[in-house]
Amino acid sequence: MAEVDDVVSKTFRALVESADRKFARVRDFPSYGRAQGQHFFQKVFKAYMRLWKYQQEHRTELVKAGLNRWEIGEIAGRIGQLYFGQYMRTSEARFLVEAYVFYEAILKRRYFEGCKVKDLGVRFKELRFFARFLLVSLILNRTEMVKVVVEKLRALVDDCKANFRETNFKEWKLVVQEILRFMNVDTTFTITSARPVRYRAIFDCHPNSVPYVARFHAKKVLKFRDAILMSYHWNEVKFAELTLDAYRMLQCLEWEPSGSFYQKHPAEPKENGVAVDYSGASGLIDMNLSADMMDPTLPPNPRKAILYRPSVTHLIAVMATISEELPPESVMLVYLSASGKSGHSNASPVETSGGSRRTTKNKLASHNSLEQNFPAPESHINGKKGSSDYYDDYLWLGPKGNSGSSNLYPGDIIPFTRRPLFLIIDSDSSHAFKVLHGAERGEKAGLLLSPLRPMFKDPSIADITQNGSQFTFFLTAPLQAFCQMVGFSLTDSDTEVLNSAENLLSTAFSKWEVILCKSPSLDLVWAQVLSDPFLRRLIVRFIFCRAVLSAFCPREGSDQYLPVCLPQLPNSLSPNSDAVQSSVIQLADHLKVTDCFHFDNT
Repeated sequence: MAEVDDVVSKTFRALVESADRKFARVRDFPSYGRAQGQHFFQKVFKAYMRLWKYQQEHRTELVKAGLNRWEIGEIAGRIGQLYFGQYMRTSEARFLVEAYVFYEAILKRRYFEGCKVKDLGVRFKELRFFARFLLVSLILNRTEMVKVVVEKLRALVDDCKANFRETNFKEWKLVVQEILRFMNVDTTFTITSARPVRYRAIFDCHPNSVPYVARFHAKKVLKFRDAILMSYHWNEVKFAELTLDAYRMLQCLEWEPSGSFYQKHPAEPKENGVAVDYSGASGLIDMNLSADMMDPTLPPNPRKAILYRPSVTHLIAVMATISEELPPESVMLVYLSASGKSGHSNASPVETSGGSRRTTKNKLASHNSLEQNFPAPESHINGKKGSSDYYDDYLWLGPKGNSGSSNLYPGDIIPFTRRPLFLIIDSDSSHAFKVLHGAERGEKAGLLLSPLRPMFKDPSIADITQNGSQFTFFLTAPLQAFCQMVGFSLTDSDTEVLNSAENLLSTAFSKWEVILCKSPSLDLVWAQVLSDPFLRRLIVRFIFCRAVLSAFCPREGSDQYLPVCLPQLPNSLSPNSDAVQSSVIQLADHLKVTDCFHFDNT
């Protein structure tokens, strides 16, 4: 019998070593591209599934041979990592749910807590497990679980500091601070009754406009398959390598599943009404559980490459790879949020509505005097673009004091206009990218460009490093962005007010979708993507953002406070059109904030 146990133990260790070697090969594979090491991923999945099944079948013998509970937890954690890695590469929600299943099982079975070991290496494994579980729970919007795991992580860090005094846990204290800061800003936690940022048919598929969208057919129809999301600001709100703005855009470009998994709060597993004790060395995790949590009726999510503080060359390399692999008749969305440097002194501090008009005029006078002393280039005066226009202003992707190698110029984007491109620039030098319009090399690009300056009633919330970008907020959570701008405080006690306001917005968006579908002047750039629910939603939210800011910002020098879209959308959806302005007035009146606006027709 002892010989059998020895064989089982040796076989198990061999399987662990084999699986770990394969895992090391795929761990650092890039998370973009359609064919990046798929063969290796299949092999490592197979290796871990074989290992998992083996420890289940021989659990008794392995426990006798000295198998530790944390070793089972480590295997489950590796499988969770693999699933999450596949989600980041494919954006398939089933992989994210599978990762959650394994991480949740590790927590509930207390694999790392059971033995209360004093091994520093095991404690670090537990810390990394909590950090990874937090990221998965955050992306899945499992807010209650995030709160539970945060408290456990904080307690573990304190315990490690007390028991391993010679070890510095400063980095893990920063991890706790990061997630707490994220939770304080993200409205998923502050307003739990708010509608999901993900696309949910019951809220975002408007019955009145559905027939028009279904019948709408442009000369050319593009499918939205791939996206690149990048946010690069110093000291911005983030957790791990996911910034707040990238997180909001990530959520905005995914379907909200409606399976039972998303309707229930996490609960402790019970048998016959009694909580189950997993303190034994159990390795039983239902690996098919996620099948009950998914919504098979939903289309696939577009693939998203999320880049954290990339170099300019890395960003361009990713764009080149995805552009090259883009399927025919498809469009690529590129979202870039970063601070910029401008040669036209427009990167000034935030302005507030209702402030001193004299201050604004003085600034405008100063700007005009600069224009007299330094005339605009001849290319601007003649309405023509010179080659220097593509390399004047830029986005800054790099450390402070770095050289021009960290500058992303509008001209750097031009080569990628050989394929259909939907470009969103959120920056204080975003308008520099207007030069791309008309300079495309094959396909006209759709451009959504942020204002150069944000606008808030309360200037204290204008710092992008504290609250994220206002423009991105409007594109992903328009009602909450509106309330933030006018200083209207939303809480869960305002559920009825919140729902009524959301219904007003839904009615407006439905009306604008119908106008877009019926407009004979709708440019083909927008018409060819109008059938896609994600891109259509971004377009109508842009219309809302532009209209709100147009009525909110000072009349003098208002261009710097307004977003820009190129090619132009139909005049019937301009900020001053009846269809648009009446909806904004209605919302402002509902929230009793009309005094914050100046409407032309009232």
